[in-house]
Amino acid sequence: MNDKYYALLKEKFPTKESVLTEIINLEAIMQLPKGTEHFVSDLHGEFLPFNHVLRNGSGSIKQKVMDCFEGRLDEIDVEDLCVLIYYPTDKLRLEARDQKPEDLEAWYRQRIQWLLEVTNFAGTKYTRSKVRKSLPQQYMYIIEELLSEINPTVNKQGYFQSIMDKIIEYKQAPTLIRYLAITIQKLTVDHLHVVGDIYDRGPAPDLIMDRLMAVDSVDIQWGNHDITWMACLAGSKVSMMNVIRISARYANLDTIEDAYGINIRPLIQYALKYYEPLETFQPRYDASCQMSQHEIDILNRVQQATMILQLKLEGQIYQRRPEFRMKDRDLLSQVNYQDWTIELAGKVHPLVDFQAPTVDPADPLALTEEEVDLLDKLMRAFQASEKLTRHVNFLLDNGAMYLVYNNNLLIHGCIPMHDNGDFKSLRINMVSYAGKDLLDFYQDHIFKSFQDRGQGEDFSTDLLWYLWCGETSSLYGKAGMKTFERYYIEDLATHQEPKNAYYHLRNNESNCLDILNEFGLDETAHIINGHTPVKAKDGESPVKAGGRLIVIDGGFSKAYQSTTGIAGYTLVSNSHGMQLVAHHDFSSQEDAVANKKDVVSLRRLVDRVDNRTLVKETTIGDRLAKEIEDLNFLYMNYEKY
Repeated sequence: MNDKYYALLKEKFPTKESVLTEIINLEAIMQLPKGTEHFVSDLHGEFLPFNHVLRNGSGSIKQKVMDCFEGRLDEIDVEDLCVLIYYPTDKLRLEARDQKPEDLEAWYRQRIQWLLEVTNFAGTKYTRSKVRKSLPQQYMYIIEELLSEINPTVNKQGYFQSIMDKIIEYKQAPTLIRYLAITIQKLTVDHLHVVGDIYDRGPAPDLIMDRLMAVDSVDIQWGNHDITWMACLAGSKVSMMNVIRISARYANLDTIEDAYGINIRPLIQYALKYYEPLETFQPRYDASCQMSQHEIDILNRVQQATMILQLKLEGQIYQRRPEFRMKDRDLLSQVNYQDWTIELAGKVHPLVDFQAPTVDPADPLALTEEEVDLLDKLMRAFQASEKLTRHVNFLLDNGAMYLVYNNNLLIHGCIPMHDNGDFKSLRINMVSYAGKDLLDFYQDHIFKSFQDRGQGEDFSTDLLWYLWCGETSSLYGKAGMKTFERYYIEDLATHQEPKNAYYHLRNNESNCLDILNEFGLDETAHIINGHTPVKAKDGESPVKAGGRLIVIDGGFSKAYQSTTGIAGYTLVSNSHGMQLVAHHDFSSQEDAVANKKDVVSLRRLVDRVDNRTLVKETTIGDRLAKEIEDLNFLYMNYEKY
């Protein structure tokens, strides 16, 4: 096997000298400062603020501009240049509208000069090869020449000026500026981590997915909301009902119908046939959203229809999967259909706004023939969506339950634990899974659910639903999902969803160190979580356990901002250390361009290293070291292969 590997490797390097050249190149790269990592989480469909944070690198670009010019530009010029880098097309259009032609030409020249300086500065910690790859093909030669002569000698001043004159003369300045701005964005942030929950609540998860697919280097740790969308494609009908219900709850059926081209008209007709609008099911939507009463009523009825169908389908799962230990959550089977009450924990509760016109009291979980046909039609529509298939495949190819990267452990939710600090286990087929093994078990079955893709009732696909609401789910992290109670029972005590012990144990450094050790990391590492919004307005800190754990869910979703008091946390890690960034609410792209409105509100140092971290000390460095080892062996044995 090794002989075949080295023979193939030799084909890539046709001479012994080419092997040596690559060894020297990789060894040199190992001595460069590590690239900047950008961490985001819990985006929940809020494309506009996410897009802005991605464009400004959570303030990294502004810091880069300030460091580049070291006081040579005043604050107004810095803000103006940053907006140009974030939104070159909009900014160029604004300047072309407001400036006289002769002034605009001077503006172009000055901005190109500044952008070239920032590009050069941003590229100093990369190889020339990497900088070249970040340049647009069409303008690579021109930009490389301008970059090399940004401060021309006397002999080359005319050469530099001639290139600039021709760019202006042939009206290529706006295009060049756009390319330089995009290049700076690429060079400022080397890698993006998305720590879960791209979907639900907000209006444009599809646009976020499109944006992520255009990022050069990205990984994703799946969140509980992502899993339910993925599960739809794997054939989980209960997840499909959940996805539609939440979309109706937050007035986002357009995401399903328009963005993903999924026809849910049969479901709407079914909902209109059987349900009447009820106060409990009023959709939640932004005041700026203009909807007719008829549209509101449709969302109301769709919620009710999908809730009852969801309850039937999840009850069936709990019946056929006793190993999930969730039969107590088969609530339709516990309803007293004579007096419309339900007994929970020894207390009888009246049901409010509970309509169940298609439920047979003698067999509450049975689907009618009409419902079987409806669910089949909807599943075919979901699985036929080319765009959803493309997005889910991207999540599978670039995602995982967790990631160990550059001495950090990235997990969306939690490691399920007992109060005493032991890892909580899930027992399946006489085997118990806990800690890292539990997350690996989940991940294996996520991929298996897509390989099988049967009728959606296989164990792996059912496990996707367990990840949404199961007690030992690392993505959910609570004792029970109380959607039924919140819809149908007035007693607020029944609405409580007790969190797993992890969420108070993670404040203790020794517990965090136990978790890090479980994943092969030492006391210098960090755990990075999303999932639970940090209540910053109440004084809660996102940095816990003496800096061992950082929570970066600060409320990108507008639905959470009244709780958090901010509009999201992000994290930036570069060769100097880690900074946590809190963000203001994002109004609009137009406001950001016209009024130079940024959304960064506070940068907080989390961890600072005494010496700059080099590539050789990173996950990429480990990979390069293995490549160097293989190349050294090939070099010493080149003639053999």
